[in-house]
Amino acid sequence: MGVGTATQTAAEPEFATESERIAFWEEAARRLQWETPWHTAHRFTPPQRLSGPDVPEADAEYTVPEIEWFAGGRLNVAVNCVDRHVAAGRGNKVALHCEGEPGDRRSITYAQLQKEVSKAANALLALGIEKGDRVVIYLPVIAETIIITLACARIGAVHSLVFGGFSAEALKFRVEDTRAKLLVTTDGQFRRGTAVPVKDNADEAVSGENAIEHVLVVKRTGCDIAWTEGRDVWWHDTVDTASDVHEPESFDAETPLFIMYTSGTTGKPKGLVHTMGGYLTQASWSYEFLFANPDESARGQDVHWCTADLAWVTAHTYEIYGPLSNGVTQVIFEGTPNTPHPGRHFEIIERYKVTSYYTAPTLVRSLMGWFPDGVPDTWDLSSIRLLGTVGEAVNPEAWRWMRENIGRGEVPVIDTWWQSETGATILSPRQTDTAFKPGCASRALPGVSTRIVDGDGNDVPPNVQGFIVVDRIGPSMARTCWGDPQRYLSSYWRQYAQKGWFLAGDGARYDDDGDTWILGRVDDVLNVSGHRLSTIEIESALVSHPWVVEAGVCPVADPKTGHAIAAFVVLTDAAATDGDAVTKALRDHVAKEIGPIAKPAAVVVVPDVPKTRSGKIMRRLLTQLFEGSTLGDTTSLQNEPCIPAIHAVCEERRAGSAA
Repeated sequence: MGVGTATQTAAEPEFATESERIAFWEEAARRLQWETPWHTAHRFTPPQRLSGPDVPEADAEYTVPEIEWFAGGRLNVAVNCVDRHVAAGRGNKVALHCEGEPGDRRSITYAQLQKEVSKAANALLALGIEKGDRVVIYLPVIAETIIITLACARIGAVHSLVFGGFSAEALKFRVEDTRAKLLVTTDGQFRRGTAVPVKDNADEAVSGENAIEHVLVVKRTGCDIAWTEGRDVWWHDTVDTASDVHEPESFDAETPLFIMYTSGTTGKPKGLVHTMGGYLTQASWSYEFLFANPDESARGQDVHWCTADLAWVTAHTYEIYGPLSNGVTQVIFEGTPNTPHPGRHFEIIERYKVTSYYTAPTLVRSLMGWFPDGVPDTWDLSSIRLLGTVGEAVNPEAWRWMRENIGRGEVPVIDTWWQSETGATILSPRQTDTAFKPGCASRALPGVSTRIVDGDGNDVPPNVQGFIVVDRIGPSMARTCWGDPQRYLSSYWRQYAQKGWFLAGDGARYDDDGDTWILGRVDDVLNVSGHRLSTIEIESALVSHPWVVEAGVCPVADPKTGHAIAAFVVLTDAAATDGDAVTKALRDHVAKEIGPIAKPAAVVVVPDVPKTRSGKIMRRLLTQLFEGSTLGDTTSLQNEPCIPAIHAVCEERRAGSAA
């Protein structure tokens, strides 16, 4: 497959009428097992204006939107992910290849997974967890994480997964905000070659005012931990000893399935609520559409690996519910990609014959830095037939490197765009396309649609940046913000309330073919002397320089130009060590790639850039660090320890400027 124009443009409508679109989603839902069929496929009530005509639009009040899919339908999510495959005679198929960072391995068949999930469901019931109760899960990427997640779904409990690297403060907020009755954690986890304590964070998180009744602890590392009798219980005493037979019940399609917290640029994290029937329908269908072998007769050989932490929405959709509902074999890996060596991921691909590899651009850029001369033929990567990226728009240079080095220069690369709010992919090239545009999200998947508009809702012409909105939502769209429906309205629907459009918060543009390019968060747009510049475009230019492994670009105040550009860069070992030489080389390179207006005013060399667990660069923190202002929330970072190092570099820079 070549690199060029996609085979279909975004402007082509997938369905002529709304009734055809809804019928499409009904057909997708029929792929699942329903205990009771639905009577109404879809109901959407957009925000309704409450204020009178004399109230200016900016001050008008609106109702919150109401979204419902498959009303009256009843199903069990865990049955769809496990039991029905066993009942169909596929119980001996491997569901999970689990690899721990130290090298311990475990393969679990669907029949074994059914027993483990049933044990966990019975244990939850014995601990007093019932339908609607919240369970916070603070675990690394291990089998128990998926088992307890499915067990919650099986009994109708609402789960909320928290990244195992998050601080006690971040965990405490989620425990208290959900009013969870149970916290599931571990004694420790293996990370970067060492056993890292975890239980102390869990203990601190449940030390305040909350509804926690028990803390269920998985013994992972064997390290010494504090213990609270009566509250703390071991997994091996509680789950492993439970009955492996559990009779599941069905739940209404709109029953909450999980709460996914996403950090905003301001305020506390938002708890997005996803429901059972609609979410599973779109997760399951979109997994098959994006990742399954187009040749149905060959799908039995599919081995999927989504490298995301299980607490991220990408993992919920394309590492738990999407693959398992399709009966797929997949890989999960506990550790970091360069432990004990930078080729660990390639070693895993070879071992399990991974066919689809779905990862974040930030990891691809790290691999580029670790293998500056390309990936050696030490590992057999011939099983790979599909590559995918998620998190932020992939830099074209990283796209090309991944395809050439992991995909033999020939496999499809799908650059997916979606969000925690949408629950599943919205834009992506197709693996059956005959040509690709590196870094382009291409066009909407069937059943949903987007448009790029200005602030007033008018469609923008090609090559003009606007706001991307979802104007026809899918079943997996989040229904509300936990405990704060008004925030759901104000964050996502208020700006285009009268049109009923979901505001994604990303900037985007059409190209001349009608394909969509994502340009990053609207909050990250730079305005330099009246020129609107995309942070991602400048970062892509920087990463294309052989010295740069990673780049984060942010706006900083400038009295003459409005914004000036500060570039934080992580360099390769081969880069020049003289700061002035680095600054000149990278400024000249950006000017050549984009134009002089895009040249960074400052180039700051740092050991890492702050990223969320989904791989998104936290550019507002870079601005605050550069300017020396008060830092916003850092609890959602996957690499929070990098902040003091960046702070020290910026302080030294300011001290030098003052001198």
